[in-house]
Amino acid sequence: MKIDFVGKRYYFIALSIVLIVVSLISIFTKGFNVGLEFIGGSELVVKTSENYTVADIRSKIASIGPEFKKARVVEVHAIGQAEEKTFSIVVAPKDEKGALRTYKAEEKGQIAAKVEELLKGKVVSFNEVSGDAADEIKNLTWKAVVFTLLGILVYVALRFKFAFGVGAVVALIHDVIITAGFYSIFGVEMNIAAIAALLTLVGYSVNDTIIVFDRIREFGRKYKGKDMANIVNDSINSVIVRTINTSLTTFFTVFMLLLFTTGSIKSFAFGMTIGIVVGTYSSIFIASPIVIKWVKSI
Repeated sequence: MKIDFVGKRYYFIALSIVLIVVSLISIFTKGFNVGLEFIGGSELVVKTSENYTVADIRSKIASIGPEFKKARVVEVHAIGQAEEKTFSIVVAPKDEKGALRTYKAEEKGQIAAKVEELLKGKVVSFNEVSGDAADEIKNLTWKAVVFTLLGILVYVALRFKFAFGVGAVVALIHDVIITAGFYSIFGVEMNIAAIAALLTLVGYSVNDTIIVFDRIREFGRKYKGKDMANIVNDSINSVIVRTINTSLTTFFTVFMLLLFTTGSIKSFAFGMTIGIVVGTYSSIFIASPIVIKWVKSI
């Protein structure tokens, strides 16, 4: 049975626009639970069975010291851990006078003990990153993302046509924005592992997109003179089962990681779980329809 995916493309595009708008609203209003690597400072990750809110945490830790009065507190929503709440507490890397703030091992132990006492919980990690190191990591991360997208645009444009390259990059930007939006909505930490997930997603998604584009090129040469919309629709129908089956195999693997791991691995698994769904969707329903108006023949 052949499904008219191209005929319904405006419904898919509308759904994508809604998801992108929701993601951008969350990103620009709520922001990210930014990892220590990008902002610097000292981070305590605390688990507690008490039903605290972020405001409760701020109020309780304020007595530890002046730096904790201005600490950033974010609730980390962990899938599969409904009985406990997890909070990230980040103290700025510099004090009021601009001096670098570091804690000795003994001070870390005292602070962790105080936090556990106040919150009736358990400090599962206590990490520090300097502000300079955080700035360098942030700059390198942006460069990695930009050069990855440019490289993909050039590769796809050379292998197919420029319009296909644009379609691939638009689909990738779509994937990154929506996946990043889920990080913001659920408060999952945006750290180096999350960036690795986004870059992995980019490679995974463009691979699916190229499979569809390759079939479009094959059918375009085989059925010269046929309407491009029909060629694209036939191409999607011919690869959709394979694409979905391949994606499901990877999806179940990373979903298990999401359920049964913690820390950076969970952050990576979250991005991949969301990204595989979004990336498969965009490869089939977004990237291909974009080229229809641009490409009249192969």
